[in-house]
Amino acid sequence: VFGFKYDFLPLVAFLLLRRVPWSPTFIRTAAAVLLGVGGVVAVYGIVTIFLPMSWFTALGYSDLHSLYVPGGSLAPFQQIEFIGIRRMQSTFSGPNQLGLWLLIPLSLGILDWLRERKFIGFMVCLLIGVSIVLSFSRSAWIAAAVIGAVVAWKHFSRKQVFLAASSLLVLGVIAVFMFPSVIIRATSSSGHIERPLQALRIMKEHPFGLGLGSAGPASNRFSDACVDLPAGVDASWAVEHPQLCVFVGGAQIQPTNRACTCPLLPENWYLQIGVELGWIGFILYVFLVATILRRLFVQSAICNWILIADCRLQSSCGLAFLAVSIAALFLHAWEDSAVAYTVWVLIAVALSGEWHGRAWQHSE
Repeated sequence: VFGFKYDFLPLVAFLLLRRVPWSPTFIRTAAAVLLGVGGVVAVYGIVTIFLPMSWFTALGYSDLHSLYVPGGSLAPFQQIEFIGIRRMQSTFSGPNQLGLWLLIPLSLGILDWLRERKFIGFMVCLLIGVSIVLSFSRSAWIAAAVIGAVVAWKHFSRKQVFLAASSLLVLGVIAVFMFPSVIIRATSSSGHIERPLQALRIMKEHPFGLGLGSAGPASNRFSDACVDLPAGVDASWAVEHPQLCVFVGGAQIQPTNRACTCPLLPENWYLQIGVELGWIGFILYVFLVATILRRLFVQSAICNWILIADCRLQSSCGLAFLAVSIAALFLHAWEDSAVAYTVWVLIAVALSGEWHGRAWQHSE
């Protein structure tokens, strides 16, 4: 049931909602609401970076940061491994979820600003961009860079694109050398390599999959809360939290009376689908993503060519869906309901049969 909730329910919503009428008023309202909510979420998130733990526990958050405990309260924030820098998560369940959701208003905001050149639009984009940076979600950074590259390639000269890309590359190299523990994060990065390889081995051994809910967020929900620590790290703090399964250097040190069942997290949404549904499900899902991307960008091109007023939805949906689909190469990007339902509902509007008919009627 939970596997269906995460993997298919947003797709069911998409299939149903693209067959109902959507008014231009809804499109304008939805865009304004998303930009407004994005600004509020960003401002609150920046404030929470400086709030004490007592603020979060008073709201009902857990008193453990950086950990997901199945059936327990959410962690109030996450820190970057062992250096103590707090990652911004605002009203979301984690910084990665925040960073990915902010890609949606970022896509809308950039196109609005380029079209209208209003100062308020620029400030909203800047605020959302800063929030994505402060989430320290490298997947969101990569996806935001893709959004910027696509927009720059379409709206700026090749010389400007080259200068901007060169500047960002230089800044990125400097950041890696100056803050390696923030950018590289050895423990996290090794997991992003090992876990997809583990998923590929499972797909090879089980070509028809292990079944819905066997991997990803559904698996996380019904497994032990596992904490992997490097060899030599002091884990005495975990004694006060017997619900945690603690591994130091790969060896289980807590609890001592049973073997832990850790979640299967491939750190890749497509491989998660492959583990659950086998190679057939994997290929079909990749084909679905590629088909929708093609439809969105083709309709955006038609829309701009014939100058329909609600073109920004087509363009921004294409950018947001592309960004989250790229982030899904490194994370379980569609696990968060706010990300999944917002994007799939917007795509349902953009690819609705009614809009398609209006577009071709205008073109004729």
